[in-house]
Amino acid sequence: MIYTTKNPNGGLPRFGFIVAKTVGNAVTRNRVRRRLKALAYEAVHGDLGQNGSLIGCDLVFRAKPSAAVASFADLKADVVHAVAQAAR
Repeated sequence: MIYTTKNPNGGLPRFGFIVAKTVGNAVTRNRVRRRLKALAYEAVHGDLGQNGSLIGCDLVFRAKPSAAVASFADLKADVVHAVAQAAR
């Protein structure tokens, strides 16, 4: 799940990550957060971010409990889809 808002100061996109205790223990939550962080950076600085539509946006990713058992490829697909929707 992703929440977006415009940053009144503009600039590069900023990220936030919400990984609640319902996702798992501290080790699991940190692993999910690190994966989301890497994928978000890749999505914004890759093909999706090249058109500049995310400039001045704040993006907050909220991990659901299923993210703890999802493969990296599944997480990547979800993040790419969410960032593409936010770019519109």
